[in-house]
Amino acid sequence: MTRLAIDQLTLWITAAANEHALDLPAYVEERTGASRRAVLNALRRLVEAQWLTRAGTARRPVYGPGSLRQVARSYTLHGLMEDVIWQRDYAPHFQLPRHVARMIQHGFTELVNNAIDHSGGTSVTVSLRQTPTHAQLLVSDDGCGVFERICDTYELTDARHAMLELSKGRLTTQPQAHTGRGLFFSSQLADVFDIHANGRAFQRRAWEGNAWKDGKGLPRQGSSIYMAVALESSRTLDQVLEQWSVDGSGIAFDQTRILLNLVVGPGQMLDSRAQARRVAARLPQFKRAEVDFSGVDDVGHAFADELFRVFARAHAEVELVPLNMTPRIAALVAAARNA
Repeated sequence: MTRLAIDQLTLWITAAANEHALDLPAYVEERTGASRRAVLNALRRLVEAQWLTRAGTARRPVYGPGSLRQVARSYTLHGLMEDVIWQRDYAPHFQLPRHVARMIQHGFTELVNNAIDHSGGTSVTVSLRQTPTHAQLLVSDDGCGVFERICDTYELTDARHAMLELSKGRLTTQPQAHTGRGLFFSSQLADVFDIHANGRAFQRRAWEGNAWKDGKGLPRQGSSIYMAVALESSRTLDQVLEQWSVDGSGIAFDQTRILLNLVVGPGQMLDSRAQARRVAARLPQFKRAEVDFSGVDDVGHAFADELFRVFARAHAEVELVPLNMTPRIAALVAAARNA
């Protein structure tokens, strides 16, 4: 069998090995239409590559999933229920540490539900892969694209500004049905998180803090969201939830962080009141907002005044906490607060 055929087998061989441990060669032969010899050769190569285990005897082999596992399936969005496909098609075929499984399940159900409720598309493809070091989830739909949906709902003109709003959390295009937690908390659970939509992309790496950076977009219509969690991660779902509530209970989502590098592109300056108002949008939903100046060398007086005097005085219930300021920015913020 060709390498391409082997790559195709890995999309479903994990589930097949679980469900047809005693008759896997016959099942693969029937499903693919390949010859017995070709199937046995392919299964041998999958065992060597650690996609399968093989026990039993030469005449009566017993197969099972290996240290590499994957299930990839496509679904029609209409009538799809994310919890059903998780329990039926994915959960039985993976062996993840309990806390990692919980985080992956959370990301799976939230991201698939986003495709169902928000994408406006017709289909979604979901791939979950386990390696010796990571669990990797990819959810791709054929809808309008997450950035376009946000821009249309909140009258924005730039995918970067849509990403700014996503990075704050509590953003939803259907406030009657959703609270805006799903995509945000999924990103916080992951060691690697990428959002692709209609040729634009942003990526987050846990070891780089909360920073979102520009990525290389995929040339396709719709949204593709990728998350990877290390199997040795010390992170837990409860710990992540607790980080974003002021009282540390993990119940309320009343704390956020503003990443100012998302307000403007590289080499541009934070200089206007309009930019400050963009930063402050929806902040009254929170009790505490950290304003992260990482990667920002300077700001204008108008920006600092609008955010740290005008907005701060109009919304005294919101605690603004500036972080990672240069000495000049710190002086401008102090001057605005003392004006």
